[in-house]
Amino acid sequence: MTLLEWFINGTIPVAGSTLRVPEVVGNVFGLASALLGMKRFMWAWPVGLVGNVVLFFVYTSGEVIDLDGDKLWGQALRQVFFASVSLYGWWRWSQERRGGGASDGGAITVRWATWRERALLAAVGVVGYLAAVQVLGLIGSWNPTTEAWIVAGSMLATWGMARGWVEFWLVWLLVDVVGVWSLWSSPYDVQATIAMYLFYAFFVVVGFFTWWRAARTHEAARHAAHVAVAEPAGIVEEVQA
Repeated sequence: MTLLEWFINGTIPVAGSTLRVPEVVGNVFGLASALLGMKRFMWAWPVGLVGNVVLFFVYTSGEVIDLDGDKLWGQALRQVFFASVSLYGWWRWSQERRGGGASDGGAITVRWATWRERALLAAVGVVGYLAAVQVLGLIGSWNPTTEAWIVAGSMLATWGMARGWVEFWLVWLLVDVVGVWSLWSSPYDVQATIAMYLFYAFFVVVGFFTWWRAARTHEAARHAAHVAVAEPAGIVEEVQA
């Protein structure tokens, strides 16, 4: 078997089950994107896009192990949303970077979303979920009710990452939870894929705390700068009095 044949048709044994090589490669790119995003490196976006392309063809070909050729249109549609929102995120981080980026060297300054922004996320999530349910039902995807959340949640998480909102990691975690439950309840032997998603979820948790600390550090620095500016003004007012 040549390297190209192995990449297209090869399998990797994992804990009594197997994973197809293209699925592993696509998810490795996804994991690399998450790790780069954790550090807020610009390369997170193009690396993630490569993974989106690979996984799109994996899911539309039905080449996930033991799916008997069934096509996971929800997972494939998720990659399309990833790619489109990732292009926006790449552009937005580039704009932030040109403006100086974050004070700690990251491409973007991270923060918690405002309550208005959270309400917008929730509204977009509901609309996106209802639309995805209809579309996935029409094209005959397996289990459209859970697949629809995976699509809508993935879109929200990528959008939140583009905006630099800490909450996006929590949305990712919910996507992983639903994805694992969906696979676990499926009639297919996909234990290896489930294990891969659980492994990915570990890094999502690490990423959340990494951004949480970065947001707290930025807020503390912003508060200290505000106090430093306010104190001289107060001294001048006392002298004038």
